This record gives sequence, C-alpha cells and structure tokens, in this order.
Amino acid sequence: MIRVMLVDDQTLVRQGVRSLLELADDIEVVAEAADGRQAVEQVPGVKPDVLLMDMRMPVMSGLEALRALAAGNALPPTIILTTFDDDQLVLAGIKAGAKGYLLKDVSLDQLVSAIKAVAEGGSLVQPAVTARLLSGLEGLQNDFHSLDQPDPLTERETEILRLMAGGFSNKEIANSLGVAEGTIKNHVSNILSKLGVRDRTRAVLKAFELKLV
Repeated sequence: MIRVMLVDDQTLVRQGVRSLLELADDIEVVAEAADGRQAVEQVPGVKPDVLLMDMRMPVMSGLEALRALAAGNALPPTIILTTFDDDQLVLAGIKAGAKGYLLKDVSLDQLVSAIKAVAEGGSLVQPAVTARLLSGLEGLQNDFHSLDQPDPLTERETEILRLMAGGFSNKEIANSLGVAEGTIKNHVSNILSKLGVRDRTRAVLKAFELKLV
C-alpha cells in the first residue's frame, strides 16, 4: 500500500483527489494539510511514501515547504500538483527536490501511475514537459549544479537514461532490460556521477539540455 499525503489550500480539491485515490486498490491517503506550514509540521510524523503538493498556498507556499522539508532531510518523494502551468515555478520546485509535476486536470490513471512511479524511485520529467522546461532552464543554470562537460555515457547508460526520461523506475527498467534491479541502480549511480548531478530528475534535465536523449 502506497501512503499518500495531500497538501492543498482548497478543501474541495483535497476531497476530490482523495475520492479519486480511494478508487485505487493500492493507494491510501493518510494525511492532509491546508498549507505548506502544516505540511512541514506533519510530514516527519506521518512519513508518507508520496507527497502531493500544491505550489500556490497561503501561510507557506509549496515551494517554501519543499525547501524546508529538504533542509531537514524529511522530504518524501514529491509530486507538484498545480493548476498553474508555470515553468519557472516547476523548475524551482524540481531544484528544491520534487520528482516532477502534474496539472490538476490529469486523469485518475495518470495520477495513480505518477504516484506509483515516484514511490518506486522514478521521476515525472517527461520529454514533452522537459522540452518546454528547458527553455527556462538557462536563466537558472548558475544555481543548477552539474558538470558543464560530463564524462561520456556508455551505450547501455544512454539506454537507461532514456528510460529514466520516460519516468520509469529502476524496477521497471530492470524488467524491461532483463537484468537485476541492483545492476540498474549501479548504472544510475554511474550516470549521476558522470553527469555531475545529485538525483535522477536533474540527470534527465541535464540529458535533455545536452541533447543526450
């Protein structure tokens, strides 16, 4: 069972998302928060597997909450859930540690798939989204730590990076390539090291920026 926490200042939105997720057999909503401050206070105790975080909220924004949780090493895998298709805000959220984002008009299937993906270690930096996001990445590049000229990737590492860009988890990549999950973890670690980034979301962004995938 994947334990999910909802953070949104609109009660109807939280109720709507909760009602949708109750239709999924393997997902349970374990907590709700109406603003970023409540999220920061509750997350360490609740320890959700996945956090669904609105970005624009009173008291403390989703971005501020992401940064606060990350600073305290308490940030669970997080999906930015927003009505605003705001590239700069999304990039700032990813830089703060979010695994990706979804607009609130996604279908139940898309939402469930996204939750499962990040719960298993995947990301939601999809190619269609990334193409647009990268147009705003240049202005943030000085703060986005990575290597300007990363070490060359092997053919296998490039293949795995393409699957990472599709949002697939290590387990799904292992199954698709017919190898052990531990082998994929080792490859991912090598990819992160070669690209000079600290997580797979940044690896995907860097890969698109350098046209590696």
